[in-house]
Amino acid sequence: MDTLRSIESFVKAIEGGSIAAGARMQGITPAAASQNIQRLEASLNARLLTRTTRSLALTEAGEIYYAKVRHVASDIENAKSLVTEFHGEPQGKLRIASSAAFGRHVLSSIIPSFTALYPKLFIELILTDQNIDHVKEDIDISIRFKQQLELGLVARKIATVPVLFCASPTYIARKGQPQTPEDLQLHDCLMFRMPTNGRLLSWGFLRDELRFEADIKPSIISNDINSLAELAIAGAGITRLSAFIANPLIKDGKLVALFEQEIANDATVRSDNEPLEFYACFRDHHAMTLKVKAFVSHIMTSIPHTWESI
Repeated sequence: MDTLRSIESFVKAIEGGSIAAGARMQGITPAAASQNIQRLEASLNARLLTRTTRSLALTEAGEIYYAKVRHVASDIENAKSLVTEFHGEPQGKLRIASSAAFGRHVLSSIIPSFTALYPKLFIELILTDQNIDHVKEDIDISIRFKQQLELGLVARKIATVPVLFCASPTYIARKGQPQTPEDLQLHDCLMFRMPTNGRLLSWGFLRDELRFEADIKPSIISNDINSLAELAIAGAGITRLSAFIANPLIKDGKLVALFEQEIANDATVRSDNEPLEFYACFRDHHAMTLKVKAFVSHIMTSIPHTWESI
């Protein structure tokens, strides 16, 4: 019996809340995970789990055993990373979770050059605006904007991205163009609801080094920023977009930047809009392995230099 593999199946089942969830974390079938746990129980001559169709619970023996082996799988993975660092070459699996828009518009263009540098790495990219459990979902690093940060994670700021308030030429022709943030109360506003906490992402502005929020009433709300961009293009109203989404649409004439923002070389060079801060997040300092450090370094060297100086 592969004892370590069986222990991993047992631990992942507890962390994931079910054998099927644990199997997904291991990259094996639920049947294989279940067999691993059964072999482990047979070798110990003890029942570790009480299984029903809807729940999974530790027996008394299972609680004792889990307390002793819960860190085995992560310790083995960390040991692999340390050996890799000793040889000086990032390799193995790197699971990256990211807010959906940053992953789709930024990371997807950065990762190919990263894997070209480190061909022994296998990348898995998970795009979601939901909360991420680094332990249960076996995440090495997540990229979140400031409003998505969670307690208990180690976070390092990697970018300060300009945001632009945009509307289509057809909308402006129909409803006029706001000249100040205060004018937004007279317009149709398309807002983003954060899946993490259900709150609307506020529209902040900076004036004379002071932050304020405009008085607005949303006409359309969505939890998908790309949908809001498409709605704005279709003339539904004004929306707030990160530069990496807005700039190509402005360049193509599909959207117009509001409040006299100046755009040059695909980067916002002046704006009174409150930017979005993005962070690389890790479960703890031990998770900052060579492959993770290499990826963060690659992000920092690949993003526009203006995102570092804002």
